[in-house]
Amino acid sequence: MMKAIDLRKGRTVLYEKNLFVVHEMERVSKGNWRSYVQTKLKNLKTGQIIDVRFGVDDKVETPFLETKEFEYLYRDANDFVFMDTTTFDQLNLSEDQIGDAVQFLKANERVSAQMHEGKIVTVELPQVVELTITETPPVVKGATATNQPKDAILETGARVRVPAFIEPGERIRVDTRSGEYVERVK
Repeated sequence: MMKAIDLRKGRTVLYEKNLFVVHEMERVSKGNWRSYVQTKLKNLKTGQIIDVRFGVDDKVETPFLETKEFEYLYRDANDFVFMDTTTFDQLNLSEDQIGDAVQFLKANERVSAQMHEGKIVTVELPQVVELTITETPPVVKGATATNQPKDAILETGARVRVPAFIEPGERIRVDTRSGEYVERVK
């Protein structure tokens, strides 16, 4: 059991005897009114998304999840192929099972997967990944880190806002939770 205020995006919970993953969550407090947590929960069996409001002190049941390490190998049409790093078994996952992590997933990337009753429930990338910039507007002479950021396309196809001095071919670190630029790799 955990308090609703401690919920995070990507967390798996038991709600009305079904497994759900927190798709979105927002803490709301309006002046003198009681604070609450507004969530969108995605049913892992049906894929249905429901809106649920919890009080900040409400208890939410969390299932026991086994964590295993996998390595992403390649994309095969609509599936993503992962390898269990201990048994070397290969496993195909759909884009729905991977979620938002798909935009920062590159070959040979290690991920941790939460499993419930032998099935993968969620896949988590490391908090920060290193990716190469493939496309971005040219550098403006005299640009500094304090100037306005510009769009950049990464090797995985993801779009990220980067400082004006970043050029194509450079490697950067990206926060996988927020999708934001962290720093240039030295």
